[in-house]
Amino acid sequence: MTDQLARRACEERGLAPPADVSPAAMLTVPETDIADLGSIIAAALAHSPAARALLADLERDQDIPETAVQDYYTRNRDRFLTPEALRRGVDPFAPTEPSDILPYDHVREGIAHELRHAAARRAFFNWLDEARAGVEYAEGYEHPGDPTHQDHEHRH
Repeated sequence: MTDQLARRACEERGLAPPADVSPAAMLTVPETDIADLGSIIAAALAHSPAARALLADLERDQDIPETAVQDYYTRNRDRFLTPEALRRGVDPFAPTEPSDILPYDHVREGIAHELRHAAARRAFFNWLDEARAGVEYAEGYEHPGDPTHQDHEHRH
C-alpha cells in the first residue's frame, strides 16, 4: 500500500521513480535506521523505488536555517571533538581549548546534511500519515501494526 501511495505522490510531484523493483534493486536498510524509521517505513524504503524517490525529493525541499545548524553545533560539542582531544579524554562539556573542538566551518555542511535528512524523514512520516488517512482496508487485510484497526495487536 505504501508503495502505491508513494507512486501516486511521485506522479503528483512529477517524479519518475526507478521502474526496476527486482530483488537486486532492493535497498538494504541499516539496522540503526530501522529503529529510527520503524519497520513499516523501513520496509517501504527497502522495497519501493517510489518511496525512496519521494524521500529524496522531500530532502531537497528542506530548508535548514543557519541558526539551526549553529545551534546544533553548540549543543552537541561532544560530536565535534578532535581525534587528539578524544585520545586525551577531553570532556566536551567542561571548559576546553579551542583546538579541541573541530571548527564550525569544517563541520557545517555535515550538520546541515544531517538536519536536512532528519527533516525529510519527518516530512515523509507526515506525508504517509496523511496519505493513509483516506485508505480503507478490505476486511482481513489490515496491517497488524495499524493502530486504527480495532485488533491492531493481532499477528498473521
